[in-house]
Parts: sequence; structure tokens; C-alpha cells
Amino acid sequence: MSAPTESRASLHQHPIYRIEARMLTVAAITDLTPTIRQVVFTDPTGRPLPSHEPGAHVVVTTHPGTERQSRNAYSLTGDGVLPRDYRISVLRKSAEDGGRGGSEWVHTLGVGDLVEIEGPRSHFAPRHDQRHALLVAGGIGITPILSHARALRRWAGTAEVLYAYREGFGAHLDDLAELGRSPGITVHLATGESEMLDLMTSRFADQPLGTHAYACGPAGLLETYQQVGRDAGWPTDRMHLERFAAPELDPGAPFTATVLSTGTRVDVAPGVSLLTALLEAGVAVPNLCRQGVCGECLIPVRSGEVEHRDFVLSEDERAVGDRMLCCVSRGVENVELEVDL
Repeated sequence: MSAPTESRASLHQHPIYRIEARMLTVAAITDLTPTIRQVVFTDPTGRPLPSHEPGAHVVVTTHPGTERQSRNAYSLTGDGVLPRDYRISVLRKSAEDGGRGGSEWVHTLGVGDLVEIEGPRSHFAPRHDQRHALLVAGGIGITPILSHARALRRWAGTAEVLYAYREGFGAHLDDLAELGRSPGITVHLATGESEMLDLMTSRFADQPLGTHAYACGPAGLLETYQQVGRDAGWPTDRMHLERFAAPELDPGAPFTATVLSTGTRVDVAPGVSLLTALLEAGVAVPNLCRQGVCGECLIPVRSGEVEHRDFVLSEDERAVGDRMLCCVSRGVENVELEVDL
């Protein structure tokens, strides 16, 4: 007798596999520093949440129902294995500090509030063939690095964690101290730029074969991380990073794109992104950061030369030329791109 036809179709409809937007409850709040708050989310029905890779993030809808409503990505700090809750730690940034209001809204949440959460998703996962990990973080960049370290502890992997922070503003220091007592995990702390530079220079030069490095933090720290790695002879495919935001870009040159499914042609002027042009033409494209750092707006490219400006695709992926992040990457001057949407 054959199995019921619905059983196979329903396998992945179990709530444990849901990553679309749904409402979660704020279960706990902890102020880690004067400006960093940890928020714990649980399923209001008590079910476990979808597992995730280390370094994953969730998307939080902030200011719901107002003209300021937006979607913001925040890294998860757990190891990702059968989680009963999701934990994020958010640095409160005002508009004067470059914030867009999402972090300030998170700092207004209270226990019991319902919040729309989407994900988890990952663009900063570990390489599964690594033999050791060098984990580098600055400030609030410790959040995805903490997830990597916790996962390595769970699976008996080995890692060194390098964390730079300002005195009085270090997040998750107790968690790092606990990790540092685990077999195979070593934690190094630095409270100044020169101290962190010396630490990175020393540790990049003394890693076992098969090590992959991962970094998250402010732009200055990431630039130092890349430079120290290059000076130490590390290949770029063993150095990974996640950015908070991208640097400013020049306006670029004009080009045209054709949507193959409909034949729609859009002209993209300097200073206008392909994403914006597509959305204004009524072509729906998922998007989030609009800075080339989250990977949400990745689209297929059938033909045409792309000027890649993102911080997600590897050099090998760019060389293939079959996809682009349309929020920042462009066609070269006066070229016509064919995008497979």
C-alpha cells in the first residue's frame, strides 16, 4: 500500500521549518552595557524555533504600522541547534550616530511584546571544511562571532576569539569568559586600536593549516583585519567578514536592464540603483539593507557585463557573472543587462 500523498508534501510545513514572517514574544531583556540591550524572543505557543547556521540573522520589523516602519537585520548569538529562543544584542544608535531608528525602537520593547520576526537567514556561515577558526570582532560585531564560537564548542571544534572593545562598553564579556574555559577555545581581549593591531598581527602569523578567519565590526577594524591578513600571506578565500554598512559609492555610469520574463526595459541613471529602477517599474525584488552587505537582493543575470560593488559575492562568484546584488552593483557604462526575473 502506498503512503498517503499528503505526508511528503507536509514534511516541511511543520513550524520548526518556518522562516517566513511570524510573531514572536519578547521573553526577556537584559542591558549588557549602557547602550547595548539583549532581547530574547520565544514562540508564543511554546514551540521550538527553526535551527540555523552559526552567524545567521533574523529580520525584525520595527515601528510597525507607522510611516517609519522598516525591516532591520540583527545577528543571532546562539549556536543554532534546536533553539528554544532567539537572542539578539542591539547597539542603540541615534540618527546623529548614523542610526536609522530601528535600534532605538528595539530599546523600547518590553517583556510580553509581540514582534514580527523573519528568518533566520545566513550570509556569514562557517566553512565546513575548516580545521580551526580565527574569530575577530569589534564592539557589537561580537554577536555573530559569539554564535560561531558557541557552535564550535558544541561540535568540539577549536577557535581563537579576538575581541576589541572600549572600556565599559564590552558586550558579552561574561559569555566570552565562559567560552574561554571550554576545551579548544581561546579568548583574547583588547581595549585599544594599537592593542588589537598587535594582537591580530601576532595571531594571524601563528595559525595551523586549514584555519579560516571570520570578522565582524566597524569599518576601521575590518580594513585592519584585511590588511593584516594580506601581510601575513593569507589567501582571500580563507578570510571572511560581515559588515554593518558599506562605504559611500560614486554615482556610477548609466546603463539599461531588460527583465526577461516580461520584456520590461528600465534605464538606470547615475546615482540610481538597479533595485530602485526595478521597483519603480513594478518589478518586485526582495531587499533589505540596500548597501550590498546583506545579500537579500541577489538576482540572476543572463547576459551583460556587471560592475560588482557588493560585499557578499566572492571573487570567483563575481567572475562567473551570472548574478549580482542589484542594490549597489551596476552594468558597465551604456551596457544592456538581461536579468532573469
